[in-house]
Amino acid sequence: MDEERRKRVLIVDDEANQRSAVSRMVERWGFAIETAADGQEALDKIPVFQPHTIVTDIMMPGMDGMELLKRLNDAGGAPPVIVLTAFGSMDAAVTTVHELGAFWFVEKPIRPRAFHVLLDRAVSHHRLYEDKERLERQLSNRGVFGKLIGSSAAMQQVFFLLRQAAPSSANILIQGESGTGKELVARLVHDLSPRAGAPFVAMNCAALPETLIESELFGHEKGSFTGALTARQGCFELANHGTLLLDEIGEMPLALQSKLLRVLEDHRIRRVGAEREIQLDVRVLAATNRDLGAMAKEGKFREDLYYRLTVLPVPLPPLRDRLEDIPDISEAMLGDLNPKHGTRIAGIQPAAMQALMRYNWPGNVRELRNVIERACVLAAEGDIRLEHLPAQIAGSSGEVARRSLGPIPSVTFQVGATLERAERDIIELTLMHTKNNRTRAAEILGINQKTLYNKLKEYGEEPGE
Repeated sequence: MDEERRKRVLIVDDEANQRSAVSRMVERWGFAIETAADGQEALDKIPVFQPHTIVTDIMMPGMDGMELLKRLNDAGGAPPVIVLTAFGSMDAAVTTVHELGAFWFVEKPIRPRAFHVLLDRAVSHHRLYEDKERLERQLSNRGVFGKLIGSSAAMQQVFFLLRQAAPSSANILIQGESGTGKELVARLVHDLSPRAGAPFVAMNCAALPETLIESELFGHEKGSFTGALTARQGCFELANHGTLLLDEIGEMPLALQSKLLRVLEDHRIRRVGAEREIQLDVRVLAATNRDLGAMAKEGKFREDLYYRLTVLPVPLPPLRDRLEDIPDISEAMLGDLNPKHGTRIAGIQPAAMQALMRYNWPGNVRELRNVIERACVLAAEGDIRLEHLPAQIAGSSGEVARRSLGPIPSVTFQVGATLERAERDIIELTLMHTKNNRTRAAEILGINQKTLYNKLKEYGEEPGE
């Protein structure tokens, strides 16, 4: 068997006889084996041996199995861990599985057949994770990372930070202007982390009045305030074992910031009106479009909370600083929007793409999506052209449409002609010039399609093109 593809197992047990017996059994099944007498020795050997799975006892002198699990979780990207448990320590084994993220547990004495199957599954699980990581790296080098797109140097730096940050349990502060995709980044971090199968909960700190934000965050007990008719879980409880995104964290009231800091330090919350605290395991991500560092210096944001949140800062570049990414982003958006609207847009004409890449994009990627979606609906099929773009991007809509269609014949009116007659003649002449393309005619006339539709109904025309 190719040594690189051989399945590697690290066995951790302080009892030499038990360690030796398990090693001999596993080695007979074709696994490569390394052993350690305690958690610290295991941590020292993991970088060199790079096991596909770890088998560890719980009760050991020095660093025990539970502390080893905690260290591995904090580091992120660890292989699956199978816990060995003796009679009487079942509660500890269940805790390691449900709270510390162990792969599974095995009772002593070990039943070989079941243990063999479990080892194979753990190794396969880790190899799938490795393959996924490898694919993510390959795609990111080509400008795609999850739902994020960009081959620019600025976005490649973001991808690097996310690859490093996602597997860990560290708090992350995502900074960027409105519309740069902060929540998208937070969801990607969650999806690439060991918590991917647990809940992802997002809370906008700017969307709630100050009187309700504490209840929304920590929950409340029945009768704790007027209107609290039932007990209710807050966002922290809903995100237990998963990830909580605190969006617009800069808008959180100072009084609540001190309570949030305590939760980040103790991993305990207290519902509004409750007497007891609840132990939780939640990874907190924060996002903001404000300069929290400057706010902290001005006393508008707690400095200790700022440092607690910025263990791993991830700054997102505005779209104007990575205009070269617009063609790839637009192509991906068309792939989503065509099925959504039933359109058949093949691409974007060069003149229209140049207009998109000249624009400053104050609303960033969110504004770009709105523009592409509008253009999809207007064009319906074929390519997006200049006349399908908003005036602030392509110039006056009517002028752009006229340039693309060539000179429009003039029309004259006799003195005494009614306004209704003149309006009808202009509409009919424009439709003739656009070969009855009502979308393009409405653009030239400076009216929306519904108005044109209603005018044609007045004239007794069929509503379809």
